[in-house]
Parts: sequence; structure tokens; C-alpha cells
Amino acid sequence: MADQYISIKCIQITQPIGLFYVGVIDWKDLKTIAYSDIRRIENEEKNTTDTYLGIQRDLSPKRIKEIAEYVRNVDATFPTSIILHIPSFTQITEETESRNLIFDVANSEMQIRLANDIASILDGQHRIEGLKESFKIAHENSEKFQLNVTIFVDLDMDDQSMIFSTVNKAQTKVNKSLVYDLFSFAKSRSPQRTAHNIVKLLNDTANSPFKDKIKILGRADDPDRETITQATLAELIIKYISKNPYNDRDLLIRGKKLARATGSDLKNHIFRNLFIDEKDEDIAENIWNLFEAAKDKWPLSWSEPSILNKSTGVIALMKFLRPAYLSLCTTKSADIGATLTKSDYAGILRNVNLGDDVFTKENYLPGTSGQSALYKQLTELI
Repeated sequence: MADQYISIKCIQITQPIGLFYVGVIDWKDLKTIAYSDIRRIENEEKNTTDTYLGIQRDLSPKRIKEIAEYVRNVDATFPTSIILHIPSFTQITEETESRNLIFDVANSEMQIRLANDIASILDGQHRIEGLKESFKIAHENSEKFQLNVTIFVDLDMDDQSMIFSTVNKAQTKVNKSLVYDLFSFAKSRSPQRTAHNIVKLLNDTANSPFKDKIKILGRADDPDRETITQATLAELIIKYISKNPYNDRDLLIRGKKLARATGSDLKNHIFRNLFIDEKDEDIAENIWNLFEAAKDKWPLSWSEPSILNKSTGVIALMKFLRPAYLSLCTTKSADIGATLTKSDYAGILRNVNLGDDVFTKENYLPGTSGQSALYKQLTELI
């Protein structure tokens, strides 16, 4: 079944963080696509743990009731923006994904996939829940409510936390402990924070193969998903560090030690013990050296626009990092956790029989199919 989209009038805005979008959406459509991210303490069966559910605050039934009553007023208005975060794509199966956003710059229109829970609410959950409550019983305002929305695309967790904190830290209605917790999220040691810092280092350091190639935000007018965002690269790094990053973060905040990886777990999470030993620079160096070797092997494709230095190539190479790293550690009789050099990675890439002219959209379709095809070719001779 083909994806359905709603169309909203929208403008593109540029600020230091990058591009984002401001538009107008009917509340009924917003009700469908948006969900509340709530960080709270959940009482789970027979134990109590901090369960990460997002970065919004707990819903207040009293506040929802007040808003629901207010919405029935003849002059009801919500002039301030609902702030949303929407990933540019959603993985449906291992081989397929759906595009969530399409932005038409010329006509200032955005198409948003009409599907449940594709947009997380960074600010405005009480307004949305109040509208839902109010409109359970139809009244004269039921069909009149449009809402202005600010839409960020492909933010990583650190930047979502930063935006929430910035918007809410001066507002007394927000529990201050939540805001402090969010600042802690960005400051305390965690797999997310380590990945965020590594991505920033790769993007900002002179002579890095990634220098100025990584964007904080994705773009809604990026049909081929070419932009390499902080979130994309950070998520790939986290997969090599932790199978449960939020649990790891929670344990670290509590002052507890993380379990070291051994056996198959270590082979799946090759950088976990480096993270536990706080050797983040060694993780960064391994990633740097692989991509520096790729840059040297395919200099034209890396320096010119091609799929190699866009998301298709970078994601495929990041997936290739694990089998390449394990193979090299075996060959060199090195422990998993060793820092491998550019020449080490260059040696394994020497076996890859791909020329500098093959990295085109025709050979590697944008999205998961192209990534999988390139990954398969990279790993054939390992």
C-alpha cells in the first residue's frame, strides 16, 4: 500500500543550528503524526528503574483539562509554535524504508507522511492533548483549529535535549529537575554523548576526512537522502558501543560500572570496552583511519559529489568497519580494542575491486538497497 501524505504550507529557515521549517497544520493531522516523548520514572514489575522514554515532561491532567476548557472559548488561540522532530526516513523492514518529509522549495509546501507517531513533540504536548480532550465532544471550534509548527529534521539526542532545555529552562511550569537532567544528558558520560563528541571531532578537525561534510540537521528537500547528519553517524557509532545505550547511561549516572563485552558480544560491539575504559579518542581514530584510507583509495569520489561521501557510502563503510576491524585484528594477532592504522585499513581496502568511477546513483540506489549493495561488495573478499 502506497504511503499517504498531507500537504502543508511551510517556509524554510536558516539559523546557526542549520535548516528547520515553520508551517501550519490542521490539528487532526497533527494528532495523527505526533507523539509525546516523556522522560519519567516507571515502576516496572518488581523493580523501579529510570526508563528513558524521551525528553518531554509528564502530562498534567489538570493542565490538559484547563486547555480543553479553554479551547471551547470563542476566542481560543495558541499563537506559539508546537516544536516537532521528524526523522527524514523511517525503517519499515530491513530492506525498505518510508520517506517522512518532502519539501518543495519553489512552492513552499511540505508533504508529511500521514502515519501514526512519526513526529516527536519537543514542546507543546499539553496543547495537543488538551485539543484531543476538548474535541472528544464536538463543538463549534472542532473544525477551526490549525496550529503553527516548527519542524526539525534528523536531530540527534543531544540536540533534541538542548532545544528542549533552551525553550523551557526559563519557564516555571517545567519541572526544574527535568531541565537539569537534560543538561546532565548532554554533559554526563554516555554512549550518546561519546558518539556526539566523536562526530563533532570528525567534522570540525582540520585534515579529517569528514571535515565540514556532516550536518547537524537533515533536510526535508533531500530526496536521495544524501546529507550526512550528526544523528545518522552517531547512531552508527553507538551500535559499536552498546546494545542498550539508555541503560548504560542510566548506570553511569548512578555511579555504577558497565559490564565489559566478551565473546560474541565483543565481536558485535567492537568499541564497547574502549568506551568503558574512556578511550574515546581510540574509537575516533579507528573511524578516522578507515575513512582516510577510503579517501586515499577513491580520491575523486571522496572529494567530488558522489554517493561515496554521502549517506549511502558512509553508512556502507561504517557497517564495513566491523568485519574489516575483526579481520585485521585476527591477521595482526591484536586484541579487539586495538587502534588500527590507516595503512592497516588501506591493506584490506586494497582487496576491494571497485574503481573511482562506480559510485553513482545508477549503480547504488539511494537508501537501504544501495547501502546493502555497496556493503556486500566491500565485504566479499574479507
